[in-house]
Amino acid sequence: MSRFVLTSAAREDLEELVAYIAKDSPTAARRVARELRNSMRKLARLPEMGHRRSDLCDEPLRFWQVYSFLVIYLPETKPLQILRVLRAARDVRAILAERP
Repeated sequence: MSRFVLTSAAREDLEELVAYIAKDSPTAARRVARELRNSMRKLARLPEMGHRRSDLCDEPLRFWQVYSFLVIYLPETKPLQILRVLRAARDVRAILAERP
């Protein structure tokens, strides 16, 4: 079975976005969390599914959109390393540029 791991930043992203959505709709928050986790499992099996985004970074990262969120990951890692889970409307380029 293919696996994935969340970095501490991705874990924080996920917790924050679920908490934010839950303020208005706990049901929607659970649905979004479930869809994000399901997508991460699929990406772990088929990391090539995601897309390179040269408009957002020069690194060999891949991006997968789930609703209005981007799952950002390193496709060559075993287990698959999920770096961030960000709202697509945020300044993703600037956030990724801050990465060490």
